[in-house]
Amino acid sequence: MKNEFDGLVARLFNGGVSLTDAVGLLERSMIEAALGHHKGNQSAASKQLGIHRNTLQRKALEYGLDDCRGHARRKPANRAVAARKRRVGAA
Repeated sequence: MKNEFDGLVARLFNGGVSLTDAVGLLERSMIEAALGHHKGNQSAASKQLGIHRNTLQRKALEYGLDDCRGHARRKPANRAVAARKRRVGAA
């Protein structure tokens, strides 16, 4: 495995690929592979990659990956209304 990786590094270096671009290529490929392996399960993919799920979502958005769309969780409306009614009724 190390020999294959060293060969890849040599090809990238000789091809004039910058370190920033190489890191981005590797990061994007690993995120795609993890999401594919776990069928889009962000929690499982982030655990395998050793990063936080929020970091996975942010990086996936940076790389334009469609599999990783973060959804904002909202408090259900009926809970907010019920809490408000209790406060008003208790006063």
